[in-house]
Amino acid sequence: MDKVKQFASRNGALIGLVILCIVLACCTPAFLTGANLLNVGIQTATVAILAFGQTFVIVEAGIDLSVGAVAAVSSMFAAYTGASMGWPGWFTIIVALLTGAVFGALSGLANAYLKLPSFIATLAMMSVARGLTLVISDGRPIPTSSAVNFFGSTVMGIPVPILTMLLMGVIAAVILNFTTIGRSMYAVGGNMEASRLSGISVHKTQIMVFVLSGIFAAVAGLVIAGRLHSAQPQAASGYEMDAIASVVIGGASLSGGKGKISGTFVGAILLAVIRNGLNILNVSSFWQQVVIGLVIAFAVSLDTMRRKIDTH
Repeated sequence: MDKVKQFASRNGALIGLVILCIVLACCTPAFLTGANLLNVGIQTATVAILAFGQTFVIVEAGIDLSVGAVAAVSSMFAAYTGASMGWPGWFTIIVALLTGAVFGALSGLANAYLKLPSFIATLAMMSVARGLTLVISDGRPIPTSSAVNFFGSTVMGIPVPILTMLLMGVIAAVILNFTTIGRSMYAVGGNMEASRLSGISVHKTQIMVFVLSGIFAAVAGLVIAGRLHSAQPQAASGYEMDAIASVVIGGASLSGGKGKISGTFVGAILLAVIRNGLNILNVSSFWQQVVIGLVIAFAVSLDTMRRKIDTH
């Protein structure tokens, strides 16, 4: 019985996802069709990639509110350097990744050396990134190169956004579980002072998690731009909340030191399935926002309860 409770506690999101899929399959036959499942995968891709990067930050006991805006500004720089400056398509992708890394580094530096709470540092960076996106584009979409458009295409019948999501998930899992910086994230998130005394470079870890989050956000921005064949000024608006929710639903703790990529992946799928199911059932988009908000509140409540249980 204890093993069952332990499994349910560690895999609540997965159990919830299975139950939700069964309910939706019973409510409408359209849910389990191949076309709809691929649609769910595509809907999951962008949020999941953002959430993978967000996992690093939350494990380190931070939060990154800038990921949606960084995704938008990264794709906008890629589009601008290609359309207006004539740079090669492959190089515009590098520009996007570097843009994400720079914005992440700035957030990390503000958090590590200026001692700004990650909430404030990334809130400021969100405003800067979104403003630059509007300045560069003058509020209008900019067409993207064929190299960027590849991120929205299909390979052998499989959408590239899904392939990109899976690749970024594997990369994130390797970083978190098999590298020194990954172990440092858990250590710093669990106890910053103890980590400092044990010789871990806390500042380096704080900066690195935001750099990684920025790079993952840039990849998400490329996926969005690739699907639309253009960089949109308001792309990924509000996606940061879905990314944070995915991480928390997946079992990570907002107090740091706990989280895994597989859980984040399940959390992102769960949010996508909820939205997809509500669309199929013709639920108003207004009510969808209410439902997603309640899910986020429930996820944070679960995190609070888990922490209370762990302390007793």
